[in-house]
Amino acid sequence: MALTLGRRSVGNGFRRAIHHMRLNSVKGQRFYNTTVSKEDRSSGNSGTGGTVVSERRGVVMVIGINRPEARNAVNQETAQRLTEELTAFDKDNSLHAAVLYGVGGNFCAGFDLKELAHASSLKLEQDVRCSPGPMGPSRMRLSKPLIAAVSGYAVAGGLELALLADLRVVEESSIMGIFSRRFGVPLIDGGTVRLPQLIGLSRALDLILTGRPVKAQEALTFGLANRVVPDGQALEVALELAEQISAFPQLCLRADRNSTYHAVFDSSSFTQAMQYEIDHGLPVIPAEAVTGATKFSSGVGRGGTFSKSKL
Repeated sequence: MALTLGRRSVGNGFRRAIHHMRLNSVKGQRFYNTTVSKEDRSSGNSGTGGTVVSERRGVVMVIGINRPEARNAVNQETAQRLTEELTAFDKDNSLHAAVLYGVGGNFCAGFDLKELAHASSLKLEQDVRCSPGPMGPSRMRLSKPLIAAVSGYAVAGGLELALLADLRVVEESSIMGIFSRRFGVPLIDGGTVRLPQLIGLSRALDLILTGRPVKAQEALTFGLANRVVPDGQALEVALELAEQISAFPQLCLRADRNSTYHAVFDSSSFTQAMQYEIDHGLPVIPAEAVTGATKFSSGVGRGGTFSKSKL
């Protein structure tokens, strides 16, 4: 949970994001608001002007926060929509990966403090097992990869949303940080849980205690960013990365991914983590590994090639 940076013009950031918005012209783009039903989704109908937009690109779901006038600060409606979209993605067996981005040149400026200022209208559930987080899907444990395409500001609760992703593709001019430190707004969307595991305790405390801005290159050094790309290219590169990941045998990929998360967050010991790994890895061998080994024996993938057409 965190702050909005206000309603100032996003200026150059918005103009850069015109590149991103070319997705809007793709046939089949869907714009959802909170009134869109399951029947509407299944029939391909859509709402317009929603706070979250989404588009299916083959086996990849692309989800965008659509409040550019507030630098994509998340209000209660947006939080609900993000949760709905990511829940639907996780349940859809035909989808392999998702990309989360911000419309208009900024990823997300955190929770909209204008709503927090009217605390009587904001209801927060203390038991994290009972409801989504203030930012929406922040308490989720997705079963498939999510990639964050970060442009502009990803601060406070916006940074916490980026931490939900497996990978973060960050534009050169992007700024990340716990800007909510200045206003006494706590991290209650997983920031204190995920950040130390991602970049280490010392670096996490540096960011959490000072609230200072972190530029893209430093984020890359920390491991907070996985790729740094020129401005205007985060969404494109994130899509390419999602498509690359989606081309691999999925049972194996998900088993390895889930075992990694289990070892970091859930395992009680080294031995227990090793047991979880083999318990969930062994079923993959007859399902996918034997076929893969046969392909390799026939010459596919020799020399370390990752050509999708050959794999």
